[in-house]
Amino acid sequence: MAQATPNTQKSKSRIGKLVSNVTFWRGVVAILVFLALWEIGAQWKGWFGYMMPFVGKVAPPTDVIAIWMEVGQQPGYWLSWWLSSVRVFVGFLAAMIIGIPFGLAMAVNKYFRGIFFPPFEILRPIPPLAWVPASIIFWPTTEMSIMFITFLGAFYTIVINVLGGARSIDVQYLRAAQSMGASQWDLFYKIILPGTLPSIFVGAAVGMGITWEVVLAGEMMSGGGQQGGGGLGFFIWGSYMGGVMDQVIVGMISIGVAGYISSSLIRYLGHVCMPWRRMF
Repeated sequence: MAQATPNTQKSKSRIGKLVSNVTFWRGVVAILVFLALWEIGAQWKGWFGYMMPFVGKVAPPTDVIAIWMEVGQQPGYWLSWWLSSVRVFVGFLAAMIIGIPFGLAMAVNKYFRGIFFPPFEILRPIPPLAWVPASIIFWPTTEMSIMFITFLGAFYTIVINVLGGARSIDVQYLRAAQSMGASQWDLFYKIILPGTLPSIFVGAAVGMGITWEVVLAGEMMSGGGQQGGGGLGFFIWGSYMGGVMDQVIVGMISIGVAGYISSSLIRYLGHVCMPWRRMF
């Protein structure tokens, strides 16, 4: 009789942990209860003769699932997924590449912080959506303007979290390392960067959620950026203008699923990059 390989045993142990996880089942029950209440509220008028406020105007989950099955067979829907995902990840990666060094530089160098922090704080409260008209003028293509909006959505959050995380490191650790002959590179690479990683991933998770919010608004305002599939934001807007409210809800749920997957990838990456946190 063949024995199970280590990889098979590891996958079975992970599945066993997931199935035995109380938190997992609480989440499943919470979703099922939410769907049941939604179905009851949406069907209330047909069952009892009068409409439940607010919820009664929304299509029930059964209708949404039915229309989702139809929409899922259309290539344009998946093209919308692809376009929005590309815009989000391009803008998000640009925000990470620029925002992390920028935040670390402001944290470790008081002169750099004194020069760049005041204009940063003036620009930070401006909502990314306020940049939509200007970005359409600044950038040569609508596609680039949407990516710029997603970049702004994540950039400020990432920088603030990196700056706060680096400056919250106890200075006694730095002094102790210096007393033992640590160089400036050692201080940065072995103390400041590892100490800032939790804040970096928190900022990345929050920034990812904001990018999905702003990319949808940018697609609505700019007309989608491309013909034949303008992203999930344009999908929602087109469904609303066409009076197909079931598809609007499909688009909203699609955003939630995409955001959850994106945030889960960031959390998993943080789990891999910070092995010391698995001890707690």
